[in-house]
Amino acid sequence: MVGDSILIQVANRIKKEIRDTDVLSRFGGDEFTLLLPNVKNTTVIDRIAQNIIDAVKKPFEIQERTLYISASIGITLYPDDGRDKLSLLRNADQAMYQAKHSGRSQFHYFTSYMQELAQKRHVMLSDMHKAIKEGQFEVYYQPIVDTRSGKVVKAEALARWKHPKNGVISPAEFIPLAEESGLILEVGSWIYKTAVSQVAKWREEYDPEFKVSINKSPIQFKVSQTLDEWMSHIDESGIDGTSIILEITEGILMEEDELVKQKLMTFREKGIEVAIDDFGTGYSALSYLKKFDIDYLKIDKSFVDNVATSQQDKVLSEAMIAMAHKLDIQVIAEGVEDAEQKEILTNMGCDFIQGYIYSKPLPAKEFERVFLA
Repeated sequence: MVGDSILIQVANRIKKEIRDTDVLSRFGGDEFTLLLPNVKNTTVIDRIAQNIIDAVKKPFEIQERTLYISASIGITLYPDDGRDKLSLLRNADQAMYQAKHSGRSQFHYFTSYMQELAQKRHVMLSDMHKAIKEGQFEVYYQPIVDTRSGKVVKAEALARWKHPKNGVISPAEFIPLAEESGLILEVGSWIYKTAVSQVAKWREEYDPEFKVSINKSPIQFKVSQTLDEWMSHIDESGIDGTSIILEITEGILMEEDELVKQKLMTFREKGIEVAIDDFGTGYSALSYLKKFDIDYLKIDKSFVDNVATSQQDKVLSEAMIAMAHKLDIQVIAEGVEDAEQKEILTNMGCDFIQGYIYSKPLPAKEFERVFLA
């Protein structure tokens, strides 16, 4: 397994950056714990943490493929932050969570503020259980425009949580928590069924070739029951699979899980298309694109943001488009906000444009009125 090989190499790299007295262990999944005894000041901790991050950022050569990953590190201090192992592990986990959400390849110390954030997350999780039962979620749709015809031919389905007290909560806030808690299975299933029913309606009333793109969490891919559920709902809606695009991340393909392979093969047989979301920000192992018959690459917004001002991002974007086309893969640029970005990407041969230049995500009825009716 590629994942296991990477973890072994990561452990070996970490060992080279720590002292003989330090204790490294694998905590589970892709997480490690590291004990640094007899540290007099945080300068030593900073240096070790940064050295580990730098070591992990270097490319990995696995089975004749070059892979790139990043590390996020949470740090807690004994006895200042806690005196028992459960408290310290919890604090380190909260600090790591903050490091992840601050950006890739960072380390973060635990603070009392994180304790407050943890309490807020606990309340949000409790509210999310209620939201599912009380129907507080709604699916919004953002148009995807064909650069050749200028026509809206697809839409991405994006969940919004209409909280009775806090107003509209974006998926950036609640989806990570839903994934951590396992609620993503229930939330994701509802989003999927709603979007499939919606595209069935739009195909019947407006455009028989219209497609809706639906995000799928890695957690959903690892549960075997979801495949039958996904397929049966398409059949119940009376549409064929060509109306659906499933968006997944590169990390799902890297695991070489048999269940993932089975699901992707079933999608292909059903006519469902597959898009790689946030392309260029993860592993970017190009061999997987052909191996799994990917239909679309979505260039991440981080490249699009600077395509007009950064020569490097411009070259990388152009290279991704050219490479995708060589593999008979179409390209969607997401997060396009102005005419200059649109023109540059269109001239590069980008197939589809998605972003605020056309519209923010809209409720189904408003999307229908603006773009389909």
